[in-house]
Amino acid sequence: MILTAQREDKFRRILDAAVEAFAEVGYHQCQVSKIARLAGVADGTIYLYFKNKEDILIRLFQERMGDFIRDIRNLLQGRETTRARLMTIIETHFRNMEENLSLAKVTQLELRQSDLKIRTAINAPLKEYFRLIEEVIRSGIERGELAPVDVRIARQLIFGALDEATTDWIMARTKRSLLSESEEMLYLFEGALGLAREPRPRAGRGANPQRTADVSGKMNAGEGARA
Repeated sequence: MILTAQREDKFRRILDAAVEAFAEVGYHQCQVSKIARLAGVADGTIYLYFKNKEDILIRLFQERMGDFIRDIRNLLQGRETTRARLMTIIETHFRNMEENLSLAKVTQLELRQSDLKIRTAINAPLKEYFRLIEEVIRSGIERGELAPVDVRIARQLIFGALDEATTDWIMARTKRSLLSESEEMLYLFEGALGLAREPRPRAGRGANPQRTADVSGKMNAGEGARA
């Protein structure tokens, strides 16, 4: 759908409003009228751009993920080493979530509770992100900077870690910076993927000793619960 400047503005306003509305009350509880009110448009205007609330959620994810992937690809063009490229993915992922908390809540929490039709519809942009990560891994292997690991499994490890870290950050009772965990995340990826590690301070590159202790405590508690 080709939009004029005015229609494009309304389209963006509706998506921005939907992010805030879904994050505030949840996708299932949110009414289209609330989105319209936040966007400053009439209820009926929403249906000139979207079929229904489900369509809004799908388009929202497609648009935001598309912007996110373009940003990462542009940044990767100036990164020569595999280490720098992995760090770019980590930092861009974390920064995007940290600077857009409402969007993070929608993508990490609300989309996980959606039905199969919605999850199927958002597969395309998500797979594009997977391909991007796999390209970096494959290139690193070809350049001899990474061990000859299974590319798909390595991508699952990277995305899974970033995804889980983001969800944990959202759900955490104590506010902390997600972006500040980038160095430690990279250090873990270096070990898993066979990337030669750079020297790091005794306490850990950017590591928070208290955060490490908290994580260890959670893991030990989890093991005890499963025992």
